[in-house]
Amino acid sequence: MTKRARKPGPVAVVTGAGRGIGRGIVIELAREGFDVAGIDIVFEPRNTKKGLFEVKNTVEALGRRFLPLGGDVADIGAHELMLDAVEGEFGRLDVLVNNAGVAPAKRRDILGTTAESWDRLMSVNARGAFFLTQKAARRMIGRREAGNGAPPCIVFITSISAVVSSTARAEYCVSKAALSMAATLFAHALAPLGIGVYEIRPGIIATDMTAGVKGKYDRLIAHGLVPQGRWGQPEDVGRAVAALAKGAFAFSTGAVIEVSGGMNIRRL
Repeated sequence: MTKRARKPGPVAVVTGAGRGIGRGIVIELAREGFDVAGIDIVFEPRNTKKGLFEVKNTVEALGRRFLPLGGDVADIGAHELMLDAVEGEFGRLDVLVNNAGVAPAKRRDILGTTAESWDRLMSVNARGAFFLTQKAARRMIGRREAGNGAPPCIVFITSISAVVSSTARAEYCVSKAALSMAATLFAHALAPLGIGVYEIRPGIIATDMTAGVKGKYDRLIAHGLVPQGRWGQPEDVGRAVAALAKGAFAFSTGAVIEVSGGMNIRRL
């Protein structure tokens, strides 16, 4: 049974919200009292078993509001329309989570990386997030100048691939490294304006994106690749995002938080 909605809460926008890490982030934000707008390239109102409308039902069962929005973050001409829809529905924008991302359609050795795959990954993973952040930040600055509400924040979901080489998907690593620098640049620019910007680097997370290499990573984890000895789950990332969104690290703008079970530990 759906619980009756609580009073309006702070509002978060999550890209790539229909599945995987994005879904986990939305659910954890809702548990912490956020209303959420979820953007995803797949928009199927009749499908309540998976995707944005399954997420909508789950969020509403937690007593929060959810606005499903169909859209491609790579389409930078649609960004203002997306943000207009969020502010039209909720009247505010407090948190942006840049989560949407794609992997190569086919893994190739670096010597076989194609320009088409490179352009696709850079367009979604880096370019789209950069310009959506630019537009959202302008709106957040306006709200800050008007003295309206708590300090907003922006979170970039990158990957350990931003700093760990994987030559079978070079374009993915480069796109995540670019996104990592984007997080640093926005943190630097927005710090004096009272907007916190953070980077979260997930490790090996159990999602549709990693399902095709599950056997490989099962073996690697069993042999010690992840010190904590397990796959990460979308809610692991979601809880980290929720802590940042609630202001738990308000004096740590620019911080990089790795959610990888200890893969960041340098070991002999």
